[in-house]
Amino acid sequence: MVVRLSRHRLLALFSGVLAALTLTPLTLAAPATAAPPGVVAAGVVSSSPVTRPAAAAGWLARQLVDGERFEVVFDGVAYPDQGLTLDAVFAFAAARVADDSGARALAWVTRPDVRDGYLGDGTTEAYAGATAKLALAVLVRGGDPTDVGGVDLIARLRSLQSPDGRFRDRSAYGDYSNAFSQSFALLALARTGAGAPPPAAAWLAATRCPDGGYPLLPAQPVCTSDVDATALATQALRAAGRPVDAAAGLRWLLSAQRADGGFADVAGTPNANSTGLAAQALRAGGRPLAWARARTFLVGLQVGCAGTPQQRGAVDYDGATFDPATAPRATAQAVLGLTGAGYADLSATGAAPGAPTLTCP
Repeated sequence: MVVRLSRHRLLALFSGVLAALTLTPLTLAAPATAAPPGVVAAGVVSSSPVTRPAAAAGWLARQLVDGERFEVVFDGVAYPDQGLTLDAVFAFAAARVADDSGARALAWVTRPDVRDGYLGDGTTEAYAGATAKLALAVLVRGGDPTDVGGVDLIARLRSLQSPDGRFRDRSAYGDYSNAFSQSFALLALARTGAGAPPPAAAWLAATRCPDGGYPLLPAQPVCTSDVDATALATQALRAAGRPVDAAAGLRWLLSAQRADGGFADVAGTPNANSTGLAAQALRAGGRPLAWARARTFLVGLQVGCAGTPQQRGAVDYDGATFDPATAPRATAQAVLGLTGAGYADLSATGAAPGAPTLTCP
């Protein structure tokens, strides 16, 4: 059966500048070998306050089902959610914590039955976005994407590239490839020896709307720039050696940022998912002030010591009533924005094990 999910779940197939800089210390420069500050790790408690990205990643790690995966419930039935699980892998690497959780999560996604349910069998069914995202996750964790349980993800991904440069799904159910598929493909291939194919980068650049942003779906009657798609596209285009095309998207993101630093989805709702991705792109694209404003917005959505112990560290989707169904994806993508670690350089190397918890009075 085909399960229809929310837009953010499918896209699985960022005067507040000073506050952001002083209240939320960066984790990218933290010692890789030490336990995260202010957390319980191997029975030792540090006296320093936990950083916000570490707290968010720690909460996310504790939500993994059986310590290895995320699931989505539809009509009372739980289905594996490989895309969200990979989002968590990226978040752990960005926050440089929960490395053991990241290893277990990737091991689960690459298990043959789980992997093939996500990527397709590679012959009659093969999905470009899923293949690219898994290849990127393997690279982030220092693995070899040309041999994932005997499957060469890079060769399979390249086989899905059309003559015009677009990466397409091969499926009896139709082609659901989009800007995310193309961007993840470029990001993954850019990190391999051969690099990103120039025709693929040119195809993505050609989808740009007149206002400078990038649409989720190409060739629509009206080109509508999308925050999430633009955030991914700018990172992919930079990685593929097209900085001018990326700069146009970054300028559009700056114009789309709200006064409170947040970014809204197509429904007009400012949220952690879109803001997290936009913040990541802004930081990776050299727009530090806009990134800091976006971080301030994300900080405002994070559950602190006033929340229940079970929710502390999580990032709520939109700041309304806390929703445990949307919080995992919101938290995973918010971590990318809080750290500003871009997909092109993201690495789990040196990340510490353990799921950090806030040290509250």
